[in-house]
Amino acid sequence: MKRLDDLVPDGGTLLLDGGLATRLEARGHDLSSHLWSAALLRDNPDAIVEAHLDHLRAGADCIISASYQASQEGFMTLGLSAFEADRLITSSIELARQARARFLAEQPAGRRQPLVAASCGPWGAVQADGSEYQGRYPVDATALRDFHYHRLPVLDEAGADLIACETLPDHVEAQVLHDLLKLVSTPAWVSFTCKDERHIRDGTPLRDMASLFADHPRVVAVGVNCTDPALVTALIAEVRAGAPNKAVVVYPNSGEVYDAGEKGWTGHADPTDWAASTLAWSAAGARLLGGCCRVGPDDIAAARAALDHPNRPVGDPN
Repeated sequence: MKRLDDLVPDGGTLLLDGGLATRLEARGHDLSSHLWSAALLRDNPDAIVEAHLDHLRAGADCIISASYQASQEGFMTLGLSAFEADRLITSSIELARQARARFLAEQPAGRRQPLVAASCGPWGAVQADGSEYQGRYPVDATALRDFHYHRLPVLDEAGADLIACETLPDHVEAQVLHDLLKLVSTPAWVSFTCKDERHIRDGTPLRDMASLFADHPRVVAVGVNCTDPALVTALIAEVRAGAPNKAVVVYPNSGEVYDAGEKGWTGHADPTDWAASTLAWSAAGARLLGGCCRVGPDDIAAARAALDHPNRPVGDPN
C-alpha cells in the first residue's frame, strides 16, 4: 500500500498550486468554451506551461495538470478522433512536466523536485453545467464507470507522480472510482466538494466517503477541494475520523459560488488569510494544502512563507 511518505519522505507538508484556470484567465485567456482550460491543450499549450510556472515560482510543491475537463467526449465534439483526444489528455501531464523542468533549471542545485498530479475531474465537470456542485447526478453507476474507465488508464500511463480524483460531489461516482483505482499503478488522492461541515454535495457524510477509501491500496490521501474555506477545519476532522491512516488533502476555493448559467463566479470571496489558514489547516491535520478556483499565485506564495516560517508573525517580511 502506497503512503504519502513514499512521495514526501521528510514527513512534511506538500503545498499544492492554486486554480489553474484562474491563473489562465488572469493572464488574459478566454476559457468560456465547454472545454474550459482543456481547450488550451490544443489551442495554446505554452499558456498552460506559463501558468504552471507561475505557481511553481510562488512556491508550490505540486502542480495539477490541465486535464480536469478533458475527455474523449469533449474533444471529439471538435472533430478530433478518440486517439487524438487521448493524446491531448496525455499532453496535459507532459506540459506540467515541461514546466517543472524549466523551473528546476532556474533553481539552485538540491531543490526538491516538485510533483505533477494528473487531474481526473468528475463526470459533472465534462457536462460544463456546474453539475459537480449540484449533488447527485442524473446518471447511473454504469455510465459513470464507462466515463472513468476510458480516461483513467490514459492518465495512469502519462507519467504523473499522482492522480488527483478531485471535486467529487456524488457517492456513486466515488464508489466507481474506488473500484477503478485498484487497476492503476499511479498513487492517487481523492477529494470531494462539500456543501457544509459534514456532507458532500449529494448529502452523503464526508466521514463515510473517507471510510470508503481508508484501506485503499492506491489512495494516499483523502480530503476536500473547491469548497468554502470556512468549512475546511471541520471537514479535516471528518476525514481523519473516517480514514485515520490516510493523509488529508485540502485545497478550497475562494468562497465564491459558481453560476453555471453565467459561467462565472458570484458572491463575495471569503477574506481568507492564506498564510494563517494554511497553518491552521496544517495544525488540524492536513498534509497536502493549496487552493482551487479563484486562488492565485499570491495566495500560494503567502502559504509557502507561512509553512517555511510558521513562527513568524503574519505580515512580517523578515
